[in-house]
Order: sequence, then structure tokens, then C-alpha cells
Amino acid sequence: MSGIYIHIPFCKKACTYCDFHFSTSLKYVEEMTDAICRELILKKDRITDQVGSIYFGGGTPSVLDTPYLAKIFHTLTQHFSIASDAEITIETNPDDLTAKKIRELRQLPVNRFSIGTQSFFDEDLLWMNRAHSAAEAETSIKRSQDAGFENLSIDLIYGYPILTDLKWEHNIRKAIELQTPHISAYSLTVEPKTVLASNIRKGRQVPINDDQSAEQFQTLLQKLDLAGFEHYEISNYSLPGKYAVHNTNYWRGIPYLGIGPSAHGFDGTNRYLNIANNSKYLEQLSKGQLAETVEELTQLDRLNEYIMTALRTMWGVDLEKIKTSYGKTFYEETVHNTKPFLERNWIIQQDQKILLTPEGKLFADYIASELFLLDEHEK
Repeated sequence: MSGIYIHIPFCKKACTYCDFHFSTSLKYVEEMTDAICRELILKKDRITDQVGSIYFGGGTPSVLDTPYLAKIFHTLTQHFSIASDAEITIETNPDDLTAKKIRELRQLPVNRFSIGTQSFFDEDLLWMNRAHSAAEAETSIKRSQDAGFENLSIDLIYGYPILTDLKWEHNIRKAIELQTPHISAYSLTVEPKTVLASNIRKGRQVPINDDQSAEQFQTLLQKLDLAGFEHYEISNYSLPGKYAVHNTNYWRGIPYLGIGPSAHGFDGTNRYLNIANNSKYLEQLSKGQLAETVEELTQLDRLNEYIMTALRTMWGVDLEKIKTSYGKTFYEETVHNTKPFLERNWIIQQDQKILLTPEGKLFADYIASELFLLDEHEK
């Protein structure tokens, strides 16, 4: 079943590390909601099967007042066939999840929250310029559970300068104690156009320590494994059977629509990229025109993308699939390219599957790039 991703480009505050597309001005929320609904209608014929997942990302979708979300859901149900057991996720910030807001969201088809917790320490949240407190991080999770939202995911960040190993272990322990079935944990990366990058360039902030990130990643693996979590994707951990449907489908190359400014979609062959500019997006949709460009993917592009995404998961790269879908030559080249990493014990091969070892997970992006196949003229 296909998926739908809807990008809500609004946030209360700009986090120091974030380079996603968003605006801190909510002035055009109504116009943006109408444009998103219009885009859904314009793209409805791109999905011919049932929708198995809907994901509201951003930005911070929970900043939208409930009537705006309800309007988007009305458009979805009017123009798409949505499976009765579809996973419907909304990204939320803890400070938005008041008792009133949760009651309102309970009246919508939403059945899963992804909560941007990030840390359970106030000083860390202040360093990140988050809008919530440590107390809100914890109470928002408990409040959601009490209201019947059991399918929760929380985000944590590690590898930043003020996160000691003791604090990191506390964050992991707290996440486990709160009985959230899914945890997404990200090593802090310095994106070029962020406040964090600027502060590092100007000497106001010490650079990120890769060794610290690697050690805290290993701690995370050990603690969550002991707690019964499966490390099913580099940044994602879940109790058995609680994988995020939408993201898992993305890593497996299942088609999805991308709706909203900066969103991208995939139809199984080509990728569609929406403009990352709110005013230009609104202008195009007001004319009944899509604000997108098409990236035509070659067979080699699709193969390399498959290697990049599949390698990140616990299911790994299926060599038999490469042989069947892309041909014997690409299969043989891929097998040849794996040899150095097999020798280093960064990957293993099991039943025609290429899987990362615990050590190899530290170098996932590098390994994937080395496994990419090149056009003849690029060799």
C-alpha cells in the first residue's frame, strides 16, 4: 500500500541544529492548509491502491489548530481510499500536547504520535533552543498514554557537547521506563546553514566530537537491546512489531506522495520535489498548478538508492533482488564491492543478504557510498 507524507512548514521556534524547511510565522496557516488540500486533490490520481500510511511531518504539525488538521483529513477521506488499519502519524512537540489538544486530536483519525522529546534535561533543551521543558517532555508522553495513544515514538539526540555519558544513560533509561514502543535517536550533525554551524565557525561553540557520538551510539545499542528493542534502522528502534510503517515503506522503496512545501514523493520510478519556499508554493497552488520538479531516476539511480536505504535496515541489501530486478552484471559488481567490508567485519552476508555489523553501523553512509555503482564514464 502507498503512503502520503504531508509537510507542515511551521514551528514556534528555530532549533539551533535544524535545517528542515519551516517558518516561525503562522500568518499564512489558513492559506497553507487550503494549498495542501488543493495539492492533494491535484495528485489524487497518482495513487491507485489503498493508502497504508499517512505521516504529518515538518516543521511541527502540532502547532496547527485542530480545525486545520480536520480540513486536511476531510480532503484525504474524500479523495483517497485509506485502509482501515492505516498508520496515521503526526509529529508533535511536548509543549503542544496539552490535555485539550490531545482530546481534540483523539477526535481525528490520528493513531500515532511522534513526539520531539530530544532530552529530559532542561539545560540541554535550552542549548537546543527547544520550546518545551524537561517536565513537559515527560508529562506529554504520560498524558498521551492516558488518553489512549499507546502507539508512540519519541525522538532523542546524542553526540552534542553538553551531553555527558551519565545524562545520555539517564535519557535512555527514562525512555525505556516510559514504555514508549518506538524510539528514534539521532547523532547531532552540523548542517551548514544552521545557528549551530554559525556558532562553531565563530568559535562560540566547540565542534562536535565524533568519538563521543560513536561511544554514545554504542551505549544506546546495548541499553535498548537489553530492554528488548530491535535496531531495525540506523536511527530507529522499536519493540517487536512496532516498526514505523511509513518510514519502513520509504526504506523499502514503496511509493508515496509528498505534499506541502519542500516535500518529496516517489512513484516507484521517479522522484517529485516540491519547492522549499512557502510564498512560491502558495502562489503556484493558488493558480491550480503544482509547485514541483521531477527528478527522472535511471535504473542505476534506483539501484544505488535501494542500496543506500536497505543497508540502513536490519533486513539489509537483498542480493537476489539486485540480480532479479537489475541484472547479473550489477549483482556481480555489488558482490565484488562488498569484499573489503566483509574483510573488516563491517558487514556480513547471510542468505544472500548484506547486513551491517554493530561496528559497521558506525560507517553506514560511507559503506553505502562505496557500494554505489557508477556509470562507465564515471569509473
